[in-house]
Amino acid sequence: MRAFSYERVSDPAQAAARAAEVPGAKFIAGGTNLLDLMKHEIEIPQHLIDVTGTGLNDITPTSGGGLRVGAMVRNSGLAADPRIRRDYGVLSRALVSGASGQLRNKATTGGNLLQRTRCPYFYDTAMPCNKRAPGAGCAALGDGATSRQLGIIGTSDRCIATHPSDMAVALRVLDADIETVMPSGKTRRLTLDEFYRLPGDTPEVENALEPGEMITAVVLPAPVEGRHAYYKVRDRASYAFALVSVALIKTPDGSGRVALGGVAPKPWRREEADAALPKGATALMERLLNGARPTQENAFKLTLAERTLAALLAQE
Repeated sequence: MRAFSYERVSDPAQAAARAAEVPGAKFIAGGTNLLDLMKHEIEIPQHLIDVTGTGLNDITPTSGGGLRVGAMVRNSGLAADPRIRRDYGVLSRALVSGASGQLRNKATTGGNLLQRTRCPYFYDTAMPCNKRAPGAGCAALGDGATSRQLGIIGTSDRCIATHPSDMAVALRVLDADIETVMPSGKTRRLTLDEFYRLPGDTPEVENALEPGEMITAVVLPAPVEGRHAYYKVRDRASYAFALVSVALIKTPDGSGRVALGGVAPKPWRREEADAALPKGATALMERLLNGARPTQENAFKLTLAERTLAALLAQE
């Protein structure tokens, strides 16, 4: 790990302003992903801005009947909050399925959204990676590459990495928004779909944040009545990223919403596909995964996603 400078700030707008002022600055909170990236010299920040003291640690009601979750709320605290468990069960279940208890105690809401891909070629600095070094090429698309864990939809000829967050998949099915603050002090609000970018020709651009902009909160809309479920298929029982995960909200009238993890560069949902849910898993997945471009190694994810949803629906 290379040398860096460090400071603490107490105000979100101050943090954003400092990040814009200091070349090579990065925000740090729990550090559960950033510190690993620094050790591998994938991220080489010259300056760290500690934002844990910015007062964004609360979960508060909104005027619309939902909840505002501060960016510094720990994953374990969010999963255990009685309001989340009662009204947003899909989110609580997704959080508990991620990482380990120790990591959830440190990881923050904002940091979870910003964690970077776990593609093995992104972490291997001896291999070409357009996300890590734009223009270098994508080792995952080379002859003999291992792509079993990588993306099948929303990918490009430059990158087939997947987004690793379980929490983000649940937030996508809940139609959550993200609030941010700019270096100027101005705030803005983005849908989760607007926040995440598909790789296209610029896989290194993973989200819509501008230089210095900082996530301050996640806003959950009013609760959706019905059954909430999250199921994650992985290679081992714990502390593993999803091969496929399914976030499901099934409403009393038989309609609902579905989002997928482990298949795309961002949490994958198509609102128009939700209409097919009453017809069953096959009909919905035909719409949700239309246009998929799997590799020979990960084509099994198409069937796995359909069967995982079918298993969740059969549990009713």
